[in-house]
Amino acid sequence: MKILHGTWIPDAHSNFVQTGAFYLWVETAEGTLPKKALALFLEEELGFPHSSAHSLGKDISDRFFELPTAAGDRLPSLELARYLEMELPESFEWQTWPIACYRVGRFFKGGQSIPGVGALLPQLKELHFIAQYQLADVMLGADLLFWFHYTQAFKQVILKDHYIPSLRYRQVEKKFETYPHWEIISEAYEDAVQRYVPCMPLACTAGFAAPVDSSDVQLHDPETLLRHCSECLLHDIVIRTPLPQSFYKQIEGSLIYSCLKSSHWTTSTEMSLYKQWKPWRDRVARIQSTVPFYLCFQLQSPTEPDEDWTIHFKVAPKAHPSLRISLEDYWQLKPHQQMALKLQLGESFEQDLLFALGDAARIYPLMWEGLETDEPSGIMLDVDAAFDFLNEAAWVLEDAGCKVIVPSWWTPKGRRRAQLKLKANSKTREDDKESDSSRSYFSFDTLVEYQYELSIGGEQVSEQEWQQLVASQTPLVQFRGQWMELDQAKMQEMMTFWKKHREENANGQAGMGLLEFMQMAAQQGDDVEVDFSRDRTLLTMMDKLGDTSALVPVENPERFEGELRAYQKRGVSWLSYLESLGLNGCLADDMGLGKTVQVIARLLQEEEQAAEAKVKSLPPTLLIAPTSVLGNWQREVQKFAPHLRAAVHHGSDRTKDKRAFKKLCKDHDLLITSFALARRDADLINAITWHRIVLDEAQNIKNPKAAQTKAILTLSARHRLALTGTPIENRLLDLWSIFNFLNPGYLGKASQFRKNFELPIARNSDRTQSAVLKKLVEPFILRRVKTDESIIKDLPSKVEQKLYCNLTKEQASLYEATVRDVEQQLKNAEGIQRKGLILSTLMKLKQICNHPAQFLQDGSDFTTTRSHKLSRLSDMVAEAIADGDSLLIFTQFREIGDALEKHLHQHYHYNTYYLHGGTTRKKRDRMMAEFQSADTGPSVFVLSLKAGGVGITLTKANHVFHFDRWWNPAVEDQATDRAFRIGQKKNVFVHKFVSIGTLEERIDQMIEDKKKLATSIVGSDESWLTELDNDAFKRLIALNKSAIME
Repeated sequence: MKILHGTWIPDAHSNFVQTGAFYLWVETAEGTLPKKALALFLEEELGFPHSSAHSLGKDISDRFFELPTAAGDRLPSLELARYLEMELPESFEWQTWPIACYRVGRFFKGGQSIPGVGALLPQLKELHFIAQYQLADVMLGADLLFWFHYTQAFKQVILKDHYIPSLRYRQVEKKFETYPHWEIISEAYEDAVQRYVPCMPLACTAGFAAPVDSSDVQLHDPETLLRHCSECLLHDIVIRTPLPQSFYKQIEGSLIYSCLKSSHWTTSTEMSLYKQWKPWRDRVARIQSTVPFYLCFQLQSPTEPDEDWTIHFKVAPKAHPSLRISLEDYWQLKPHQQMALKLQLGESFEQDLLFALGDAARIYPLMWEGLETDEPSGIMLDVDAAFDFLNEAAWVLEDAGCKVIVPSWWTPKGRRRAQLKLKANSKTREDDKESDSSRSYFSFDTLVEYQYELSIGGEQVSEQEWQQLVASQTPLVQFRGQWMELDQAKMQEMMTFWKKHREENANGQAGMGLLEFMQMAAQQGDDVEVDFSRDRTLLTMMDKLGDTSALVPVENPERFEGELRAYQKRGVSWLSYLESLGLNGCLADDMGLGKTVQVIARLLQEEEQAAEAKVKSLPPTLLIAPTSVLGNWQREVQKFAPHLRAAVHHGSDRTKDKRAFKKLCKDHDLLITSFALARRDADLINAITWHRIVLDEAQNIKNPKAAQTKAILTLSARHRLALTGTPIENRLLDLWSIFNFLNPGYLGKASQFRKNFELPIARNSDRTQSAVLKKLVEPFILRRVKTDESIIKDLPSKVEQKLYCNLTKEQASLYEATVRDVEQQLKNAEGIQRKGLILSTLMKLKQICNHPAQFLQDGSDFTTTRSHKLSRLSDMVAEAIADGDSLLIFTQFREIGDALEKHLHQHYHYNTYYLHGGTTRKKRDRMMAEFQSADTGPSVFVLSLKAGGVGITLTKANHVFHFDRWWNPAVEDQATDRAFRIGQKKNVFVHKFVSIGTLEERIDQMIEDKKKLATSIVGSDESWLTELDNDAFKRLIALNKSAIME
């Protein structure tokens, strides 16, 4: 694990205008990266740009950090200490440490390297993107995260030009030196500084350009450091902004020119300029911060096209900004009425008003006309000037702190646009119904007929009216009594497209598929409006796809052994409706809400529908799932739909002959197989045209280039369904890959999707593209979360489920060998020796069911490939953490608790805690407090069943996993109650792992049977099992070979 740190460090020189730079450094378990390793890491892993003329190493040098030190060793950062599970000492001393740091701030253009601290803004954003989406073994330190978030906020100051040319001076002996620079004048900036200063981590203030005296540590003042960084960034960005030479000639000799050229003066003339500038600066600052009113400009459009437009001058008290007072009305008030208003507007209101209007006139020079009177109230504009005001000046004035009120027709909601309206009507292809009754019953091809109309503000216009508007020479026109903006060039393009479409389709009608229509409806923009409001079929369809509450919940299928909850009935209804339209969807309910049950119910519902339609038989459904859940699917089908004919295609003895495989599929309703075999047996599986393909844990096809994904995409089926709790696991491309399986081409090619959506959304937080993508995918994804009020009402407060896992081949061989060995020993064992043998055998077999490494005790790898139970746990923990949930994992074995905590922490980088019998009370209390704290993110708490079973409260967790089973249900229930108790505000999901075909499954069944009689029959441990006779014990521990999954 590498922790990437970074902070702003002022330069060491004593110049009047102090410079600085941002420095990056990398921390690992072995220490900080030296110069060469740092350069290599930045170049190869982070992809930092460089040129042949300027290597990264040239920008790496030592900087000096005051860091906590104990016993002569530098202490790791909190991030690294948490990763390494180190206990940091409570007392330490400060010591100066030289660290190789990379100086951020270099632009690369045309192969040339240009220094500039302004490069920090894009580079910090890029670093954040890379660490979050591309590198699993790199973590951003709290210091670097702080600067990332602050610079994102500071960008708004720059974008809105909240700064002025400024002067600083100092006296050197008898001379004055005057330095032009840029000063930030902004309430938003001051608010940001005050907001971020208390949040600045101490590490940000510990960096120095030269060694410091550790005996008298003086870290940087956070506010001073923040302001220094902001000013240096602003200065660098402004002077590097490309400006035409004509502009430089126009401003030559002015203060702005000097600020841009960074020169400084030493003559007395410049001192007089400073004395002139200072009052102006103070006035600007005062108007920005202390004047108690806002200056408002309201543009009023004329009622007739040939009349002038008016900008009315108004003011609004900052205490009551909605109270706008017209200056025209103010000047007509009597003196005592004006004095009453000045209580809100300030005693020097009229003087402040003239200053404010003067500043506004410098931004929009036409304002000067309104200042030619001593009682300014507004100005008149012609139509072209009004358009310039709306298009350019208004937002500049807004950014300068003024309030601008524009006509309602100019606002996004009220704006009328020239558009092409696509009028859509549904058309069902009846010929399919006649030709194929089974096909038509379960899916009909809905074609969408459409035609384009010329439209303005949603109203149809004639070709002649359109042409007249195109021919007009003004950007603002009054059309049908309302003003609107016109883009004549774009309107001409629309006209050309409309004519071409009309010529190509003689009757004006054209057709498109349903997917293409939904794509167009989601992506409609300013130029095209999709209208289907007059077609009841399309309107109903889009309503149901957009809002699942519009769907009628199904009844419980007649042969379903159980009771569907209300939200599950709506889920089955959604699956059925989507398939009836020939569309494919993704069921993305939260973990624990019953995706498996809904799929089984849909299969049963489909049987009933087929019987009603007198369809004799349906092709089988293919279910592809991770190997670790194949057994669970088999058990769930047996439990809820025992009559459903399901087969598992897996193992070395699986059918490999095509003819036999076809017969197997014909004789079954559901075939269950793994992702690995979908690739390995692709030719075999491709020989069948499936009725439906279901992918469980569909994120397994997130890599579109993987052979596994490619093999699955070649499979043929009428319907496709994806199941996942995490449709976006790491990056947006995961979503594209799932949709490429469901509805190929709907989201475009991978490269198009990356360009149009992934990069704009993930890297630039583009809200527009995010909204478009949401509209595109929303109809095809059904996601209910545990925190939904409707779901909470549907669920009991505690939801328990068994998770059935198969053994791997390695586990099975160890299990069989142990069973054979004990069978021999039992022949001669009696009394206490026999009881001891049974108890030790039970212990060994439980260890094997957990993981081979636990049983072998040989220090071998604790990996998911060796245990389906561990694989399933890892997947479910990942899903819970992704949902923002915390969880508890109980085990009765100290060694498996150690291994689980280490595996989840070091492999997946989760925030973990581990409580066992050897944990001190002080550490236990600290871990519990941290876990329960609202400031702690989603976490995993691994607990020994006995040590964590009583006396603790961990109600932040809403998932409880029992990795291995305790034979007394009361002990398990007591452990579960660590989360399920008073103070728990969420539904608690309890997951109990059971290894299929082993003693775990048989004892679980015995416990369930005994529960029905009396829980008191079962003892507090497994000693009651020693009373079984030899034959009964052999039957208990025997291995069912069908439970093995490779």
